[in-house]
Amino acid sequence: MKKVSIVIPLYNEEESLPHLMKAIAGVLDGQELEYRVLFVDDGSIDNSFDVCKKLYEEYPGKVHVYRFSRNHGKSAALNAGIGKADGDVIITMDADLQDDPQAIPDMLKLIDEGWDMVSGWKKKRYDPVTKTIPSKFFNFITSAMSGLKIHDFNCGFKAYRAQAVKSIEIYGERHRYLPALVYWEGYKVTEMVVPHHKRKYGKTKFGMNRFFNGFFDLLTLLFLRKYLANPLHFFGILGIIFCLAGTVVLGYFGVQWIITRQMRIRPLVLLSLGSIIMGIQFFSIGLVGEMIANTRRKKTFTISEEIE
Repeated sequence: MKKVSIVIPLYNEEESLPHLMKAIAGVLDGQELEYRVLFVDDGSIDNSFDVCKKLYEEYPGKVHVYRFSRNHGKSAALNAGIGKADGDVIITMDADLQDDPQAIPDMLKLIDEGWDMVSGWKKKRYDPVTKTIPSKFFNFITSAMSGLKIHDFNCGFKAYRAQAVKSIEIYGERHRYLPALVYWEGYKVTEMVVPHHKRKYGKTKFGMNRFFNGFFDLLTLLFLRKYLANPLHFFGILGIIFCLAGTVVLGYFGVQWIITRQMRIRPLVLLSLGSIIMGIQFFSIGLVGEMIANTRRKKTFTISEEIE
């Protein structure tokens, strides 16, 4: 029988949790599968943990609860929940009742069809304009830079084959890029339209700064993906450019001095010397990076299937 783990990170969602668990049970009870719901309390300061304990007693064998000593963020909560999950399929969803569990069976069907990850697409959203417009821009940029053509990277409602999601590390703000991270590992990623509801209780925990942080994290991921194993490939190119530019300018002034026997210290001469020095520094950074990468070298592959 298929085992499904549902990971739900939460922060101050005491009013939503009983309704969410009831909705999940209403959809999955009676299905030909075994399911567990893993609530990860990200350091809530309301009664969310007490509510989770009551759900643990109310749904014996169906609920597991984990609590952080303080708020660490959504990525940390997801990472902890996924690490504890033992299902063949792992589903993540938010605790604010905006994700509808009715979509879970359709997600599981797509996993059965051979997809390794199904990412939810909130095609019709019930969020304020201050959230929807920046989100569209963010998704467009992320799709263009990651090479994965989906519409909604940051939707928390997703389904994964366990092997796919457990092959990546989730920290910082990486939860925004899980589809891209799974895709970069070579797994098959698709998306499906999921229902989206207005928030009934509480308020959103994310501000506008998440878009700036998310963009910087995307640049970091793109850099690490391409140059983590060989940092000299990046810094070496910069070193060549700066050294070559400085050498050409100094060469011009050197020829001028040979012909005219006159040499004046011009700002361009100083800039060219600075360019050469910067080029040497970039080379040095790249070499140091190579030494660090070599001492911390680890496997960079994932075995997706085995026949022994």
